[in-house]
Amino acid sequence: MLDRRTMLTGAGAALGVAMSARSYAQIKGANDRLRVAVVGVNSRGMAHMSAFSKLPNVEITHFVDVDSQILAKRAAEFTAKGHPAPKTVGDYRRLLDSKAVDIVTIATPDHWHAKLTIDAMNSGHHVYCEKPIGIAPAEGEAMIAAQKRTGRQLQVGNQQRSSPETQQLRALVQAGELGDVYEAQTWYANNRKSIGTGQTVAPPAHLNWDLWQGPRPRGDYRSNLVPYNWHWFWKYGTGELCNNAMHELDVARWLMGLAYPTRVAVQGAKRFHAGDDWEMYDSLALELAYDKDRVIRWNGQSCNAMLTYGRGRGVLLLGTKGSAVVDRNGFELYDLAGKSIRQVMAKATSETTGTVGEGVLDVYHAGNLVDVIRGRASALASPIAEGHISTTLCHLGNIAYRTGSALTIDPSTGKPNGAEAMKLWSVAYEPGWEVKG
Repeated sequence: MLDRRTMLTGAGAALGVAMSARSYAQIKGANDRLRVAVVGVNSRGMAHMSAFSKLPNVEITHFVDVDSQILAKRAAEFTAKGHPAPKTVGDYRRLLDSKAVDIVTIATPDHWHAKLTIDAMNSGHHVYCEKPIGIAPAEGEAMIAAQKRTGRQLQVGNQQRSSPETQQLRALVQAGELGDVYEAQTWYANNRKSIGTGQTVAPPAHLNWDLWQGPRPRGDYRSNLVPYNWHWFWKYGTGELCNNAMHELDVARWLMGLAYPTRVAVQGAKRFHAGDDWEMYDSLALELAYDKDRVIRWNGQSCNAMLTYGRGRGVLLLGTKGSAVVDRNGFELYDLAGKSIRQVMAKATSETTGTVGEGVLDVYHAGNLVDVIRGRASALASPIAEGHISTTLCHLGNIAYRTGSALTIDPSTGKPNGAEAMKLWSVAYEPGWEVKG
């Protein structure tokens, strides 16, 4: 039987591209059934449930969440679809004490990603961790150290790296189809609404507020924070850069063969919903300057959904022989006159700007992790070393915004020069909840 990576390359490429998620799930797997626990079952966690449940000989056995109400709701929905009822767990530490799980997937708020990932690997579990990998660059460094020490597999949720179409475009770029690619323009556009003005109130009875805060210093509960608006508070979130730019920045630097830049500059502001509690920018332009006069740019519009090239998100590559536009659902090549010369579209689509982001790429990406665990694929599509670089690019953009200055970067480490910038390389933790590699 061909493994998934074989099907997506060489003689099996046409078969791999044409396969739907349903047909992929029907391939006979090995006898070693893998058991999966999904931690964080709201929003993006639903995409994890959908993806892993489509894989052969993989069973989702546990749902974990600090909100007992959403935990019961998701378990009932999952069972109603014909799946075996998952065990529900309110405290992830009870899950890690059990050996009845092989893979832990993490779709929690950003401030939990590093702590959960390291604790899961320390307990012997493989991990699928959503982006961003942490709330500060130092957490990525700790995750790399923990992965090396434990030897567990750690897949970062940059699912477009598992796109057959994007992989095909990468091969074309490496073969010189576009000439020297000197610039990537990336973007994201949405029309997010105001989060209003919250009040300091008692947390709802169904939410374990202390455990929700986890590694972060304890504070009061606010009525407009959970389940989604934490994204726009610096204590818990990482802004639209880590929330969405990371996907396109990861694709751009992967296609261009780049890592850390030499300079980071931003121009941004909060332009919408004056007076609400949103702490961050909602409009931001990022520029990552590399050697040989190469550059990656990102234009983020959280509250203005004007499309670029008919897409809410994507990457434009500019080369000396031509250009390409790529997103999660395919790519198009152009000559130097701007004429379209080739279009390759995915047979099955993935969501682009929704908060769940579900699609066939999740199945491919989860499948890659499973294949590596079973020894059927040699490498993860998005290992932690790569995920750390792409996450750090986004953190550097946030650091430039928060310090109000352009950053000079050491391209060998990604670290910015300057004491003020380095203060944001790490964060403070609640005593006893420190993130350690």
